[in-house]
Amino acid sequence: MSTSDPSGTEPEEGGRPSFDKQPPSSGSPYDTPSGYGGQYGAPADSGSPYGDPPPGYVPPPGSPGDPYGSPYGAPGSGPGPGPVPGMPPLGGWGARILARLVDYLLVQVIAIVVLLPFMHFDEQSGWVGSFWLSGVLYLVYEGLMLSRDGQTLGKKLMKVRVAMLADGTSPTSSAAWTRAAVFVVPALICCGGLWWIVDGLFGVFDKPYRQCIHDKAAKTVVVSTA
Repeated sequence: MSTSDPSGTEPEEGGRPSFDKQPPSSGSPYDTPSGYGGQYGAPADSGSPYGDPPPGYVPPPGSPGDPYGSPYGAPGSGPGPGPVPGMPPLGGWGARILARLVDYLLVQVIAIVVLLPFMHFDEQSGWVGSFWLSGVLYLVYEGLMLSRDGQTLGKKLMKVRVAMLADGTSPTSSAAWTRAAVFVVPALICCGGLWWIVDGLFGVFDKPYRQCIHDKAAKTVVVSTA
């Protein structure tokens, strides 16, 4: 009696069927459907957090994607017009310059009055002594006033104040004295009024908080109180 397979196919190599001739699979049930994208197969236009962020997306403040590396996020992204959400806007340059002039003239007058009995202002030494004394008085005056509430008399008059860049509070004592020292000491030591010009121009080109060099050193910013 014949034991041959009526189908005419013989098992290959010891009776093990070959899979080489199996038809290719028509597709895995886990294949991603057309029109889907992202790491987890979310629709490409769904705004899923797993795919590309939707247009206009801004990373949360302080997150690794925050290009400014600050607690405020991108300038203007918060609900307030100032550097910190809810704070007043940055102080204008006109108000800041006039506040400086008021403070400087006030301190200069006091210095001249103090020196008047001792100095001969018809000689150069009298004016040099006045400049040094006015510089020291200005340093003390600004350091004390800013550490109290962030305002000098000139700033009160022009409705601006100094605030900590991190949270908008009044300057700490160390920040107030640092700010005053960086503004005054280089002018007394070597540069005179040239230092104040360089310091001020630095703030004009600084973005986004308009910080002068003394603001950068103290980590402060000038805002409006109007």
